Amino acid sequence: MSTHESRVVIGTRGSALALWQARHVGARLEAGHPGLEVALEVIKTSGDKILDVPLAKIGGKGLFVKEIEDALRERRVDLAVHSMKDVPAVLPEGLVIAAIPEREEPWDAVVSRRGRLDALPPGAVVGTSSLRRASQLRGFYLGRRDLVVEPLRGNVDTRLRKLDEGRYDAILLAAAGLKRLGLEHRITEVLTSEQMVPAIAQGALGIEARADDTATRDLVRVLHHEPTARCVTAERAFLRRLGGGCQVPIAGHAVLDGDDLELEGLVATPDGVRVVFEHVTGKAADGEALGIALAETLLGSGADEILASLQAPSEEPPGGGP
Repeated sequence: MSTHESRVVIGTRGSALALWQARHVGARLEAGHPGLEVALEVIKTSGDKILDVPLAKIGGKGLFVKEIEDALRERRVDLAVHSMKDVPAVLPEGLVIAAIPEREEPWDAVVSRRGRLDALPPGAVVGTSSLRRASQLRGFYLGRRDLVVEPLRGNVDTRLRKLDEGRYDAILLAAAGLKRLGLEHRITEVLTSEQMVPAIAQGALGIEARADDTATRDLVRVLHHEPTARCVTAERAFLRRLGGGCQVPIAGHAVLDGDDLELEGLVATPDGVRVVFEHVTGKAADGEALGIALAETLLGSGADEILASLQAPSEEPPGGGP
């Protein structure tokens, strides 16, 4: 924690969504600890600076957290608030996820000028830079190979503006981000896992701290939501066993039912032609082991071949996509 014990500095990206998330966490901390002052430190990440190149070619999702994690390790900030799906499966030494607040809905959303995906005519242009979304759009449940998938990066407002300008007939975004920004009215269709399996930890926030900063870790414990953490732990264990990054379409979603947890996951080729999908059920307390077991099942069912064919040695391992 900062030298003055009544002040905490949160490191965050500068996008509208990142600022909403950091302010939300800050407000909850101040509410839970009367007298505490929370300040924000906006940090521009590599992922924010490089907007014209697909993430898979420049290092993957970790580009949205690296500079913030550097500031954390250098003690320029006390906490970092991330979209958990942007956090690589393996954290830098000396850093921990100190709290995972209750998850917003994990689903993907369609924002379209034409309504639902099944209303889009052949040749309609759909915007997304997520290999996971593009792959499942083309194959798996949706099977819309007649659609044209074009790259789309930028903050939520930028993506919506490009849709409104007519560059796309529809775009795919995380429903959670739209809801947090008060843009739920823009959603024309929500895709549950029966249509599109979400990214690992989609809809969840992660509050990162230094492992040796016990005072700050104690402060944020008030925000921790154990049911969400159990689901996210299982999903991230699944991703970690497969490898984490953006080069291969990987998706996973866990659901808690009392003491039981069900985890589904898939690995696919970018064109959606080949998909390996499976699910496992077990005790929620065994989420880490369940995630690893699911990954092993998929690897034994052909996911290993997909990963080997798509992952270049010089690239970061595969992951769920932005």
